[in-house]
Amino acid sequence: MDLVTLRDVPMGRLVALAGHVVSQRWNRFLAERFNLTQAGMVTLMTLAHQGPLPHREVAQRCFVRPATLTGIVDTLERDGLVERQRDDNDRRSVRLAVTPAGRERVAALTALIRSGRPLTSVDADPAKAAVIREFLLEVIGSGEDPRMTEPTDEPGGPRC
Repeated sequence: MDLVTLRDVPMGRLVALAGHVVSQRWNRFLAERFNLTQAGMVTLMTLAHQGPLPHREVAQRCFVRPATLTGIVDTLERDGLVERQRDDNDRRSVRLAVTPAGRERVAALTALIRSGRPLTSVDADPAKAAVIREFLLEVIGSGEDPRMTEPTDEPGGPRC
């Protein structure tokens, strides 16, 4: 789709499409710049901020199943970013911890995320960025399902 075609697309569809495009770009950027997946980044940052944790607890905090986390940790461990530590009191228990190289990677990611670098020329304008931020926060925080009712003639009526 080109931008001309998208001009008439309903707002809800544009938000979904924008989220998808940003997610794809972010994942490509993470892979190229940091050699990480989104799941690897979340796991690494969770461990860096929470300290060594049991495998199951990391899975819960990262909203993945323990079996899924195993592959993520295998990759992070192979790359020297995370290590598995056996619990001296219970040899069956494994704690996951960030290595010094992992901490460096997290510091670089955190600096990038906090840099405030605009994504577009529109959000480089503080007034426009404030409107966009307010809109996105309302979309994210409304907790309501999109209105899937028939369109109305009322201003501000349901639009999907």
